[in-house]
Amino acid sequence: MRFKLIFASVKDDITDKIVDAAKAAGATGATIIPARGTGINEAKTFFGLSLEAQTDIILLLVEEHIVAKILKTIQEAGEFHKPGTGIAFVVPVEHVIGLESQMEKFKKEVRGSYF
Repeated sequence: MRFKLIFASVKDDITDKIVDAAKAAGATGATIIPARGTGINEAKTFFGLSLEAQTDIILLLVEEHIVAKILKTIQEAGEFHKPGTGIAFVVPVEHVIGLESQMEKFKKEVRGSYF
């Protein structure tokens, strides 16, 4: 089985919406990491203090055959076509451990999607 890791950087107020959409599209779970970031437009300042919006990094380890579906789903749910709403990208995963309890479920899904 091949896995990919989807990274999504989103505003913290839409994190739950993104995770719920990803799970509805086939993701089995997510890891959420609080973060701060900067983009092309600098953060607003108030008396010289930077006011950066809180963001979350959502990590989704998913089987390769459902990556495109999940990526499209989170793009739509997060309205990524609007500036400053979020970004997502996918990286390959070489080795995975710790998923033994889910492997039978993955195998059934793969058989069901190809046969």
